[in-house]
Parts: sequence; structure tokens; C-alpha cells
Amino acid sequence: MDDARDVPRLLEVGRIGRAHGLHGEVSVSFLTDRPERRSPGATLVARRPAATDRSLVVATARPHQARWLIRFEGIDDRTAAESLRGSTIYAPELASTDDSLWVHELVGALVVDVSGSELGIVAAVEANPAHDLLVLDRGALVPMTFVVERSEGRVVVDVPDGLLEL
Repeated sequence: MDDARDVPRLLEVGRIGRAHGLHGEVSVSFLTDRPERRSPGATLVARRPAATDRSLVVATARPHQARWLIRFEGIDDRTAAESLRGSTIYAPELASTDDSLWVHELVGALVVDVSGSELGIVAAVEANPAHDLLVLDRGALVPMTFVVERSEGRVVVDVPDGLLEL
């Protein structure tokens, strides 16, 4: 019996678009800025509805307009590349070496204010031109600029009086 702790957590990192050229390249829109995801040798998992997951290894990668052109090992022609179109790609979680806040670490976390009062659970993180917003399960929005501390499963915020009463 497999222990769930032995299975790496997969995070959505992008989506495969159409084939590019005749030699197996596909366009990929990444949701991550981590260069390790597109480096030659990186292993990604392609997933399509009602299909078996497919492990893919990056052979080459190059930027093209707002996307990346990726050739995966074993995908050598346009027909093979087209078979990947529409796949969502996943990769194992990477260790963070800095104080960055990652969406997958915030969703599901308990949010408390600096006095310890519970404000809710992070349901999502919404992109916003000024600052990303924590979307709480009760509908409140908290700008990320007010996050003062984060530990596993818990986020501490220092919000101005009245912000959450709106």
C-alpha cells in the first residue's frame, strides 16, 4: 500500500497549445516564472480529461512571443505534438528558498489578525493590478500588502480598521 506522503504534490504550471512547425514543438503558456519548469531535463506531467497522465521531459525550450516553444523527448513530429494540444501540465512542488508567498501554500490557510482574531480561510488568491488579494471563504478581500507573517496553515494580517466591515 502506497503512503500518501510518498506521492509528490503536483501543481498546475501551464497549458499546452498548438503544435509549432514540423519537428514536435508545442506552444506552452506557463503559469509560473520558475525557469526550472522549462529547463531541458525537467519532467512535467500532461493531463487531459478522460485520458491517462503522460510524463514528459523537456528536450528544448525557447521563448516565442508571450509563450514558450517546447520540444519534449519522444515528441518528434507535428502529429505527436498535436496529440498534446489542450493538456494541462503539472509538476512537483519546488522548495522555496526565500520568503515568497505561493498561492498553493495560502489557499486553505486560516487568516487571523495581529490580535489573533480569526477572519476566515483563504479560498483563493485573486490577481489585481495594485496587489494580489486574499479571497476569504466569507467573501472578504484582503490585499497581500497586509500579510505580516505566514506559517504552515496560518496567515497573519494587519488590516486597517474598518477594511473588513465593508
